[in-house]
Amino acid sequence: MISHLADTITLNNGVKMPGVGLGVYKVENGPTVEQAVKVALDYGYRSVDTASFYGNEEGIGKALAEVNIPRDQLFITSKVWNDEQGYDAAQEAFHRSLQRLGLDYLDLYLIHWPVKGMYKDTWQALEALYEEGKVRAIGVSNFHIHHLQDLLKESQITPAVNQVEYHPHLTQEPLKAFCEKQGIQLEAWSPLKRGRLLEEPTIKDLANKYGKTPAQIILRWNVQHRVITIPKSIHPERIKENGNVFDFSLTEHDMQLLDRLNRDDRSGTNPDSFDTDHK
Repeated sequence: MISHLADTITLNNGVKMPGVGLGVYKVENGPTVEQAVKVALDYGYRSVDTASFYGNEEGIGKALAEVNIPRDQLFITSKVWNDEQGYDAAQEAFHRSLQRLGLDYLDLYLIHWPVKGMYKDTWQALEALYEEGKVRAIGVSNFHIHHLQDLLKESQITPAVNQVEYHPHLTQEPLKAFCEKQGIQLEAWSPLKRGRLLEEPTIKDLANKYGKTPAQIILRWNVQHRVITIPKSIHPERIKENGNVFDFSLTEHDMQLLDRLNRDDRSGTNPDSFDTDHK
């Protein structure tokens, strides 16, 4: 289990990925995202997760260029969007992301959603980019078990990561077990359910018990489940708070209390809804 903000989890190809990173979904490009990234990196974060769809890769690239951190100590993730899928289109999208970020390579590149009839060709493009050394690890996002099973039938490389919505109201235990069996690392987006979990009574009670915030209780739950997590914030104090989850441990009893909060309730879209077209 990771015990520090910069600690890593080893992916199935040997690449080491930080267990906690900064998410930047819907963070405005320009000074807003630049400041968030700089604050996070200054505090000790080493992983930043973005996507072409977020529209803020340029700002992240500017922040990365201005911080005095060696490239090999950073872990940068981006994703290929739905209307960029297909073999040639995905390769072109990757190079556009790389250019916007001002980088020579990415640490992780993901298929953002499983667009039906497209994600296998897209995966072949990612495999080629990986073989060319343009990206250190490749993976998927928002893939159900049936998407993974379909992909694995024909893939040459097993995805290193599956980034999905994951929090105490959506524990996705069958998916987590399947990924563990296949050697695919689960990663949580929206670990705080877009803030909706912060008033959950059980979580507030545990926050009082441990002298922590509700967000820290949830993120610690992620850490102890060995799920990589990328909480999003633009507020410096919140960014630091989200990274300060390594000076306490939840008991097994309290972990189970949180597990039992599961409602199979999503704050985002069910991936099967993105399975019909590629808008």
